[in-house]
Amino acid sequence: MALPRPAAGSATPSVSIVVPVRDEEAVIGGLLTRLHRSYPDCEVVVVDGGSTDGTVERARRLARVVPSRAGRGPQLNTGAAASTGEVLWFVHADTVLDPGALSALRAALRDPAVVGGGCRLRFDRTSAALRWLEWTSDLRARHLHWIFGDQAMFVRRSVFDEVGGFPDMPIMEDLEMSRRLHRRGRLVVLPTASTASARRFVEQGTVRMIVLMQCYKLQYFLGVDPERIRARYDARRRVPRG
Repeated sequence: MALPRPAAGSATPSVSIVVPVRDEEAVIGGLLTRLHRSYPDCEVVVVDGGSTDGTVERARRLARVVPSRAGRGPQLNTGAAASTGEVLWFVHADTVLDPGALSALRAALRDPAVVGGGCRLRFDRTSAALRWLEWTSDLRARHLHWIFGDQAMFVRRSVFDEVGGFPDMPIMEDLEMSRRLHRRGRLVVLPTASTASARRFVEQGTVRMIVLMQCYKLQYFLGVDPERIRARYDARRRVPRG
């Protein structure tokens, strides 16, 4: 049974961490252990989109797990509906958050004009191309107000409900959500880092992946069907580098 939600606007807002997963057996245990150690007062909800490995079994040892149909947007919305916090914090399974991120998040939300935001982006490996991507991602978030999933997006529940949650899209749901939130108030970039896995960039070629990502964003703004963009993205991921 869900706990009653606290009244909005409290001095120290309650925070629910929502983790969408699908076949994340290798990393989910480490993530949940870190979350409980760094943020013991946060509710953690894992949303499974149809895992076929041991993800659910491992996650149940450390968090509440709820099922969802596959897709990042539907999973995030399911997790939000199943949680109780005044603030929703969406964290990817392969992300490592700075222990000070929760304090920074709550400090930012003391400003009533702030509706949400994300962390600075960092990668778990380093190269000139990855450093460039980190820098441009932070710049984009600060000036264009686009917060992507790797940056651990957070949002006030009241505003999340007002905009109707994440759009039911197969890709670019975080970009579209950022645009909707920015129309409601300020989005901020926390001084603490969200360290994302660089594995897919290394496997596919970092420069190649950066170029493809920009192409997909351009296609989205030109009105290409997100289903077609997702199909192209998935096809590229299946092609071995070289």
